[in-house]
Amino acid sequence: MRLLSYIASIGTIGGLTSHIVSAHPNSNLLKPRRTKSILIEPAPQPNLPTAPQAMAAAAANGLNLDDIQGDILIGMKKNQELFFFFSINDAATFKSILGTDIHALITTTTQLLSVSTQPTTALNIAFSQTGLTALGITDDLGDALFSAGQEADAPLLGDPSTANWVPQFLGRGIHGVLLLASDTTTNIDDELAKIQSILGSSITEVYRLAGAARPGTEQGHEHFGFMDGISQPAVDGFNTPNPGQIVVPPGFFLLNETSDPVATRPAWAKDGSFLAFRQLAQFVPEFDKFLVDNPIVESGLTAEQGSALLGARMVGRWKSGAPVDLAPLFDDPVLAADPTQNNNFNFTHSGADFTSDETHCPFSAHIRKTNPRADLTPVDTKHHIIRSGIPYGPEVSPKEAASNTTITERGLAFVAYQSALSLGFHFLQHTWANNPNFVPGKNDTTPGFDPIIGANAGQPRFVSGLDPTDSTRDFTLITDFVQSRGGEYFFSPSLSAIAGTLSA
Repeated sequence: MRLLSYIASIGTIGGLTSHIVSAHPNSNLLKPRRTKSILIEPAPQPNLPTAPQAMAAAAANGLNLDDIQGDILIGMKKNQELFFFFSINDAATFKSILGTDIHALITTTTQLLSVSTQPTTALNIAFSQTGLTALGITDDLGDALFSAGQEADAPLLGDPSTANWVPQFLGRGIHGVLLLASDTTTNIDDELAKIQSILGSSITEVYRLAGAARPGTEQGHEHFGFMDGISQPAVDGFNTPNPGQIVVPPGFFLLNETSDPVATRPAWAKDGSFLAFRQLAQFVPEFDKFLVDNPIVESGLTAEQGSALLGARMVGRWKSGAPVDLAPLFDDPVLAADPTQNNNFNFTHSGADFTSDETHCPFSAHIRKTNPRADLTPVDTKHHIIRSGIPYGPEVSPKEAASNTTITERGLAFVAYQSALSLGFHFLQHTWANNPNFVPGKNDTTPGFDPIIGANAGQPRFVSGLDPTDSTRDFTLITDFVQSRGGEYFFSPSLSAIAGTLSA
């Protein structure tokens, strides 16, 4: 059943009033009106701009938010999400439907910024290199890592092998991924059924992974318990930065925009972005047991507080999101909940030796390894990503907690957008997180691996600086608390490219 007849057959959707979405290129199509946002808004995370604010900023910088798929600039704001990986069986039929019916369903950035224009279920689409090839696209997008695929990149990412990968991520049989996001799984299931009906036998499902924001007060927190998404960069021409938030030119996220690091791209690739997807399993009971067994021993701290401090120093933030650089011994939930303060630091402190001071934040802390701020001069604006992932899997069960052993897989469906994988996700993982010599210019020339995501091909990792009473003390991490289950690199094209080149 094609889209227009499908809409005619259902009238209104989910009891919501239909209206015309003028911001969408296909404004003749009826869309359901929402009464509450499809997005979550945890207090510690940077607020999104309003639609008028974003449109004004975009106009001043020449960005067309109606042509950019919605997931790219929005970040980690989803409640429920499904990643539907597929292969293309009939390219001609798929292209015909892609340029008409599927294009009409794609959610833009503009649409997501206002409840009045948000769909019941947001939809984005992205293609792997093999997917573009299947569609007859021969243009070089200027990214060798994308062209080769993530499986070829696994050794440099620190994966011990691909033996632990989800089998469907091997062999480059995934041509594309649909990203469906809403506030209920029923909405997502309904939208997917509609899309599958429209596409018919032109595609085959390869794999799917469902994610969801964690329940209750844990919304916005990843499975280890830490608030996520606080350190997102501000994109020049989209949002206004909070104090301490790094402003990055749009070309580092969107192809053919200002400061795109690759000089020559196909014209049709403008406003597309490379999507790095990783299924990252998190071993939460084992992580918690490590903290219990190795509490920081400092005057005035109980063993439980010492364990919480160790976890905070490994991440660089307390579970609330408060940075240890500003709250070095105890959590500060008030600080955490204030996005004008919780990013306003750069690891420097008056009277402290910047080359040796780890009493505030360890050199090896996750947030420092992946965003070194004043550790680099000038402050780095080239190696940033927009993270748009979501937790997957259930909460830790009583049996798992009691046995300190993971029984059911859980983790992070990691999504990162950038215009060059070699400067974005790949660089952050390989050159910074996996590099025991980074950060540079310190008295301790080997701070160790990122204790959260750093990978050493399955071998033990050493980390120093975690103990504020003895910065030279090394911890040896036998277990990788985050383990790769594989993934793929995709290109998330603009709406005009979907309607044009990719459907021609």
